[in-house]
Amino acid sequence: MASQKKVFRAEEVKSHKDSKSTWLIIHNQVYDVTKFLDEHPGGEEVLLEQAGGDSTEAFEDVGHSTDARDLMKDYLIGDLHPDDQSSKNYQANTGPLGREQKTSGSWTGWLIPLGIALVAALTYRFIIAPNN
Repeated sequence: MASQKKVFRAEEVKSHKDSKSTWLIIHNQVYDVTKFLDEHPGGEEVLLEQAGGDSTEAFEDVGHSTDARDLMKDYLIGDLHPDDQSSKNYQANTGPLGREQKTSGSWTGWLIPLGIALVAALTYRFIIAPNN
């Protein structure tokens, strides 16, 4: 038998905005991060600034790692009530520059650098150092 997630209203979440009880809304899910305040790599102030409200944009702007996203599951306490949910769609930013990094394993990944190197070599050979 599957257990249902608890559903919270935004007003209830707003009442949990100090170091004794710190709740955040991220992607319409409610997290109790009170026990994580001392462990947060960015410091507890960052979490307390966002406490009691929707922190999705701030969370995504930072570019949290996959490990951080997995750790969130430990603090999930329920969902935001459908009437209070945000309709904004935020892109997950997990790369070092705040963008998800995609790597190419195909031959096109080295084709452009090879082309640039070839053009540079030919330019040097026929234009910069002719007839040495």
